[in-house]
Amino acid sequence: MAQRVDAKRVARPVPGRATPLKFSLWTLFGFLVLSLDQATKFWFERAFDPGDIHPVLPGFNLVLAHNYGAAFSFLAEMGGWQRWVLSAFALVVVFVVLRMLWRHNARFLFSLSLTLIGAGALGNLCDRMTSGYVIDFLDFYWRNWHWPAFNVADIAICMGAAGIVIDEFRHVNKEK
Repeated sequence: MAQRVDAKRVARPVPGRATPLKFSLWTLFGFLVLSLDQATKFWFERAFDPGDIHPVLPGFNLVLAHNYGAAFSFLAEMGGWQRWVLSAFALVVVFVVLRMLWRHNARFLFSLSLTLIGAGALGNLCDRMTSGYVIDFLDFYWRNWHWPAFNVADIAICMGAAGIVIDEFRHVNKEK
């Protein structure tokens, strides 16, 4: 006996609506960013010795630096407790990002930004948990002034933060 399917009852994805599939795709992208971050750190740890400087272009070196603190080596000389506080903070960030991504995964720029922040936080958390420090290797400078060394996870976090700001400005402008 054939059953009749009511067309109104068939679940169809609604454009602009958060779905488990979109969440899965964003988490897959985050895993790719995390994998790139960890692969580059793995390579630099084996190819360089801490403190090695390899000039690439004027204003740009490849180095191997171990950051025991937070951004710009903030808290680096605090005796070790910062490893656990920063790790706990990263776990909270990843949890909040996943929760927000689950709810808002239909907003492209917002979801992209959250994914980059979460993947970056998780990448640096992996370093802290396995090595006790974050592995940095990109060194930009001008004359004798060097920007603190950073890595792929840091780039992802900064791009994600910029994306959140841009998305918020776009959202505010639409409300006017």
